[in-house]
Amino acid sequence: MKRPLAYITAPWGENEFENTENAARYCRLVYDAGFSPVCPLLFLPLFLKDEIPQEHKDGIDMARDYLRRAHVLVVCGSSVGETVKNDIAMAERLRITATTLDGILTVKGQGRDIGKGGQSHE
Repeated sequence: MKRPLAYITAPWGENEFENTENAARYCRLVYDAGFSPVCPLLFLPLFLKDEIPQEHKDGIDMARDYLRRAHVLVVCGSSVGETVKNDIAMAERLRITATTLDGILTVKGQGRDIGKGGQSHE
């Protein structure tokens, strides 16, 4: 069975380690719910230098291209920052369904007793 692409967005903070940890946890939960997660935050910084203006712009363009290819936008985290608002607006323009992580987990029957650690107790 082919897994639909799910673009992962969240209000990323200043702490790179925490962002990576959260992004990996979100991706795992979305994967467990039957999707192929795409989270540019996990791989673009490995080869792009955000402090170089052209590479920063290229990163934004690449992320938008991944969103265009996705079947769903999954909004993770407990708040909505500017990046998340932009991702939601872009998904709306592209007629891509936007939902929350809780929404994906509930619909897929994975939403029981997830807890803070992101572990599903099945």
